[in-house]
Amino acid sequence: MKELMLGNKAFARGLYEAGCCFVSSYPGTPSTEVTEEAAKYDEIYCEWAPNEKVAMEAAFGASLSGRRSFCGMKHVGLNVAADPLYTMSYTGVNGGVVICVADDAGMHSSQNEQDSRHHAIAAKVPMLEPSDSKEALEFAKIAYQISEDFDTPVIMKMCTRVAHSQSVVETSERVVPERKAYEKNIPKYVMMPGNAIRRHPFVEERTRKLREWSETSGINRVEMGGTAIGIITHSTSYQYVKEVFGDSVSVLKLGMVNPLPEKMIKDFASKVEKLVVVEELDPIIENHCKALGLTVSGKDILPLEGEFSQNMLRGAFGKEVPSGNAVEDTIPMRPPVMCAGCPHRGLFYTLNKNKCTVLGDIGCYTLGAVAPLSAIDMTLCMGASVSAIHGYNIAGEGANEGKTVAVIGDSTFMHSGMTGLANIAYNQSNSTVIILDNSITGMTGHQQNPTTGYNIKGDPAGKIDLEALCRAMGFNRVRVVDPYDLKACDAAVKEELAANEPSVIISRRPCALLKYVKHNAPLTVNTDKCVGCKSCMRIGCPAISIKDGKARVDATLCVGCGVCEQMCGVKAFESTKKDN
Repeated sequence: MKELMLGNKAFARGLYEAGCCFVSSYPGTPSTEVTEEAAKYDEIYCEWAPNEKVAMEAAFGASLSGRRSFCGMKHVGLNVAADPLYTMSYTGVNGGVVICVADDAGMHSSQNEQDSRHHAIAAKVPMLEPSDSKEALEFAKIAYQISEDFDTPVIMKMCTRVAHSQSVVETSERVVPERKAYEKNIPKYVMMPGNAIRRHPFVEERTRKLREWSETSGINRVEMGGTAIGIITHSTSYQYVKEVFGDSVSVLKLGMVNPLPEKMIKDFASKVEKLVVVEELDPIIENHCKALGLTVSGKDILPLEGEFSQNMLRGAFGKEVPSGNAVEDTIPMRPPVMCAGCPHRGLFYTLNKNKCTVLGDIGCYTLGAVAPLSAIDMTLCMGASVSAIHGYNIAGEGANEGKTVAVIGDSTFMHSGMTGLANIAYNQSNSTVIILDNSITGMTGHQQNPTTGYNIKGDPAGKIDLEALCRAMGFNRVRVVDPYDLKACDAAVKEELAANEPSVIISRRPCALLKYVKHNAPLTVNTDKCVGCKSCMRIGCPAISIKDGKARVDATLCVGCGVCEQMCGVKAFESTKKDN
């Protein structure tokens, strides 16, 4: 059966057809939909884990039991899961293990642009890289076969364009291999030094065998055309090359990017006059070719940063670039902004008003750094806000206390904020941490987390009580505040900053976009009262604008949160609710 599928959906279909039985992931754009789509198959157990390290370790445990397992994450998530990954390379697997990592060249929703191929090389783990939805499905099944045949976890590298584009796939029936019995094997699975040192030679020999396999398996393929230029490429770059050059050049399309073939590349190079590597981000394939003694072009004409495109390739190769404006040149800039009614807005307004230094974290609340709120001073990685405020306050020798807070979302807190909070409690810095509890994982599309009380399918699940957890970790001062109440927010921030001990504020209000949230009637502006002071514009609400010198409210966006109403000194904001 043929079907048009999103790359991530096709990947999930490949997991299903390959007989995957266990999925544990942490949501992260652009990888999230793989797990969401897999959860639609009742035959696969799926869960959201607190973080990527836990997800990978859970997948490893499922493999030990003899079942095929999967874990998914974005590129920075693989940093979190690197600890188990590098040692799983030594232990190998029982049931097959496939790991999805989705890179984000262009940083559409990420804090860096790292190239995950480096992790595969350093961990000495095979990595496959599909170039469309069809290959995403097929490679998922091939990955399990590689995993079990070569006793290794296998990484499937997606990227934003492949994950979020659609192409035709052909589906087939699910085939579940017989469960592999677990057999106690201390030298293989117990990675203490005496055992691990004996597994390293196995890993090196496995890499040699995988390289030989890649030469003839068909995972890499040659498409001969014109021989003046030969292009080695992979992933979405292959699609750009084919669209720009067609059959006028010869192409070596790599589906396995670690380990890279040697004989195949040398043979391809011997058939073309000029060899060029087209790869996004780092020159990994290019450097491999140079190590083989080949003369090759690549990053001398192509950039090290950002996404590639058809026109970028045309320009780099001296081809005519079609005239006309690009889409981004004809559409006005629309800067990112927190949604109308976002519960974080009132809290950030309060922090800005109190001139607080705010150490931020990863989530949609990072938009608190954007004007006019401009309330966040630092964002590094998941959980860093809580760890960093401790160091900032300790090293500041008291100078930073009383005017510095850390902010972190509920999902991010469960991901990696708890250990930082334990450090504050244990080493007793006078730090105030604000948990922005919007009752969901907002940035990646409303996934559940351990604080929501629901699992990936929306069924009731265990729920962690944040207040009880913080108190159990040693905090005497834990309070909950409604961020729609500006006076309460102001009082909470001032009182906790004034206290001479660690404290936690939980800013609790569900995300305004959640379907179950019932909103108040939208507000309107009484133009007779409005004096045009523009104070209401300081919160950056997209529902508020200025026209003819007066504030106005877009009723299709306003959720009646009342934050602007509390700010207005002349009481110009009024509810549109009709009295019965």
